[in-house]
Amino acid sequence: MSLGIGKRRCLTACSTMQGVFAILALDQRGSLRKAINPEDPEGVTYETLVKFKQHVISRLAPETSAVLLDPEYGTAQNILADTIPGSVGHIVALEETGYAGEPYARMSEILQGWSVEKAQKLGASGVKMLVYYHPESDLAEQQRELILEVAETCRVHDLAFFLEPIVHGIDPENPKLSPDERRETIIETARILSQTGADILKVEFPVDVNAQPDQAVWYEACQELTEACAIPWVLLSAGVDYPLYLKQVVTACSAGASGIMVGRAVWKEAVGLSVDARERFLRETAIERFIKLRSVVDGLAMPWKTYYPESTVPEFWYQSY
Repeated sequence: MSLGIGKRRCLTACSTMQGVFAILALDQRGSLRKAINPEDPEGVTYETLVKFKQHVISRLAPETSAVLLDPEYGTAQNILADTIPGSVGHIVALEETGYAGEPYARMSEILQGWSVEKAQKLGASGVKMLVYYHPESDLAEQQRELILEVAETCRVHDLAFFLEPIVHGIDPENPKLSPDERRETIIETARILSQTGADILKVEFPVDVNAQPDQAVWYEACQELTEACAIPWVLLSAGVDYPLYLKQVVTACSAGASGIMVGRAVWKEAVGLSVDARERFLRETAIERFIKLRSVVDGLAMPWKTYYPESTVPEFWYQSY
């Protein structure tokens, strides 16, 4: 597959020397408010969210290949606080937190007042968009059109596009997917949406591990996901505990994933701690977790350039760029 010159540079900036992704995700907004104050999420102040994100990023970013932040509380605030090293890629979320519609008919929306163009103006290495999706949903085509629009804008501006599809059920009486439905839906979603112009897919683990503890089945499902996906994919953590996520990462990367984009599995315990206790947790436990994950990714993951081989440019290429 072809890749724009700018996109190639962006993906290089977001990957390790081995050409794989070890990305820390801290773009949570609504869910982070609930974690900080379950009784009154809306009472969590702007300053509280900003300081938490700056603290986590300042301690963990140096060990990452890139960080994923949001425009509301994370991106500009961490740039101005100098917490993101120049050697670390910087990805910015596009979407509004949460979703519009019912649990069985979810619509994603771009954050009002934010855009691909503004992310590029900010100096981002790429953008990330989360979309809720089910191949048979009445809203599937509308969601796909939104993705195509973002993909085209990223192509024009030659900016890397990370797409995060989150699947859901479409039965109004029971929107939760069964374990078999979950696997099938995640893989079919990857098959469809990896053809929309995104550069990297951020994907859920395709197996309900509570229902299926056999790791041989995990590997088979991840292999099937790799075969279905037309672009490199990375594994999200979905808030699972670190020991389980580590097992998932080993399986996924052994089966063809190109790395990780991990959030709560690394840092979630920091939410309820005092500043001093958080500092100890981040400097000891969280950083140790991330270093271990990065070593697994560097050793097992498939380099993204496998999908995007090197190409040459003709003389005077810059005149038409």
